[in-house]
Amino acid sequence: MYKTIKEFFLGRKYLVLAVFLLAAIVATLQEYYGGKKTFGNSPAIYTHYNNYLIFKQSFFHLKDGADLYTEYPAEYYDLYKYSPTYAFIFGTFSFLPDGLGLLIWNVLNAMAVFWGLHMLMLNTRQKIFILLFVLVELLTSLQNAQSNGLIAGLMVLAFAFMEKGKFGWACLCIALTAYVKVFGIFAFALCLLYPQRWKMVVYSIVSVMVLGALPLLLIDFQQLISCYQSWWGALQRDFVPNSLSLVGALQVWLGGITISKNAALLVGLICFVIPLLRIKVFNLLRYRLMVLSSILVWVIVFNHKAESPTFIIAMTGIGLWYVSSSLDEKWKMILAIFALVFTSLSTTDIFPDYIQDNYFDVFSVKAMAPVLIYLMMVYEFIFGFKEGKLSAPVKLTPQ
Repeated sequence: MYKTIKEFFLGRKYLVLAVFLLAAIVATLQEYYGGKKTFGNSPAIYTHYNNYLIFKQSFFHLKDGADLYTEYPAEYYDLYKYSPTYAFIFGTFSFLPDGLGLLIWNVLNAMAVFWGLHMLMLNTRQKIFILLFVLVELLTSLQNAQSNGLIAGLMVLAFAFMEKGKFGWACLCIALTAYVKVFGIFAFALCLLYPQRWKMVVYSIVSVMVLGALPLLLIDFQQLISCYQSWWGALQRDFVPNSLSLVGALQVWLGGITISKNAALLVGLICFVIPLLRIKVFNLLRYRLMVLSSILVWVIVFNHKAESPTFIIAMTGIGLWYVSSSLDEKWKMILAIFALVFTSLSTTDIFPDYIQDNYFDVFSVKAMAPVLIYLMMVYEFIFGFKEGKLSAPVKLTPQ
């Protein structure tokens, strides 16, 4: 059965494209017609597409000169935590009816993942394998009207542009991710893999400055400075680790032992730098793909605010790791299945609520596979890519 399903999809990219569009449509229908719900301890009733409303209303708050980073319980639950630039850009959706805007937003996120992976220098079977591998996690993000599909897609697309020598577009994509979620800035490390790195420094600075100044089309300079100061304050107040972050998960796995956030950050930075020390193998596509995959997983594993919908980013990295790593095929398959079941499927109706509530949530099961696979990546960066093995072929799946 598995082989039949695999052969049916692999090689049919337009069928997979249709599946991605269908996922966006289904997620939109679920959210828009899902009725009302409560969040946290708040007794107020909100829509299932609450996150979309946070993004949408941020544009009007920006336009009116209101504080973006305070509570608006009459409009939505939670706080806006993104940049003034993101609020400005989301104005393209803000005047649309909610149903239409939500649909376009979800389609944009789905297509970002699809197009980013489609642009990579991989064969068709590898691309489709990764697309199918991340599909469940993408649906989870879409069902929450989140921006994580867009982030994953832009980071992969930036790499694809770099591979094609379109460095200006690549830097613009990365700058966009940083203005949506700050951790996107770490993708600028990809620039170090190419000889044109100084040219990309210029492109990066210009992209960051232009995007950062976009709200000036709507507000004055002093208001913009105030917005950025308020954003920085909001980021400072938002440093309590979630249970799916490495710090939060380790505290769970180690029986409540307190983990120093600063120590975890230091370890994270060391791990992040390790791949960039192998300068002699920067010319290998397989190596550069591994660096991309490690960044995609790293920004979630070491993200103190990692939550279930963000794992589309990590799963995209794991999919890329699977097709680019030269580790033993059997172990790669075991780890990939482990990630698919306990990261992607663990939050779906495949597992009863009792198991999810009393085991998966309690023991941060969703975070286990990305952490383990990231450690395997670090191992390969340190001990792999040895002389004679640099161009070892990598099979898509075991035969």
